[in-house]
Amino acid sequence: MKEEDKLSPWKNKLHEIIYEADTPMGKLFDLILFFIIIFSVILIMLESVKSIDAEYHYVLLTLEWIVTIFFTIEYIARIVCIKKPKNYIFSFYGIIDFLSTIPLYLSYIFVGSQVFLAVRALRLLRVFRILKLVQFLGEASHLKSALKASRAKIIVFLFSVLIASVILGTLMYWVEGDEAGFTSIPTSIYWTIVTLTTVGYGDIAPITPQGQFIATVIMLLGYGIIAVPTGIVTAEFGRQNKDKSNDGEPGRYVHVNTQSCPTCSKEGHRDDATHCYNCGALLNE
Repeated sequence: MKEEDKLSPWKNKLHEIIYEADTPMGKLFDLILFFIIIFSVILIMLESVKSIDAEYHYVLLTLEWIVTIFFTIEYIARIVCIKKPKNYIFSFYGIIDFLSTIPLYLSYIFVGSQVFLAVRALRLLRVFRILKLVQFLGEASHLKSALKASRAKIIVFLFSVLIASVILGTLMYWVEGDEAGFTSIPTSIYWTIVTLTTVGYGDIAPITPQGQFIATVIMLLGYGIIAVPTGIVTAEFGRQNKDKSNDGEPGRYVHVNTQSCPTCSKEGHRDDATHCYNCGALLNE
């Protein structure tokens, strides 16, 4: 790697602390960040309670500013200690970090924008790195593949449900009419979907024997409709596992380190890796 591509020692150390969780300082930083995020979410919830906000408004605002300043410094530090800042800025976590930092500043320009502070809850996704839950990501990847492979069947199934809802909704509109609240076909379709999914708000209900019979049939169909997508995905999940075992391929090995490239921000490196698989830059020891 060229000399000019290397980070300065202090940037390298800062990168190791805030981007990785394999060192004592990295773990400590992530734990502090984790609890501050939780504290921030609690503040947002308390501010939404009018009685609490009326009595402790300035205390809550002061604490919110302290949290916002911490997140601002953290966001700037993440940009400073990486060779290619845009890789972080436009990454998933980078966008979430940015959106969780700016609402309080924008609240002085756009009224009501502070409600977007709730996006900070998404930062809790970092718990996967902090608590070393990455070993479960392999199974999550299998589930994602099963969902992707089943999407055509699920789309056809949902389209069939939609057609059935239109037909049954139209039938209920014809049977019940305005007296029972079925004032239009769209309203009747809405009731059919609510009943079919077993939600049952109760804002509209059939009053005629014919309508009640149709409603009973729809309710029974609802149980089957809930089970079908689950069965499709489960069958695909089992098929993928069977194919893998028949091929004799070893299970996917999940690396539990949190190594992040100081140049391009790529993660998912092998436990024994010394260089980034994406750009070839030297990783932190």
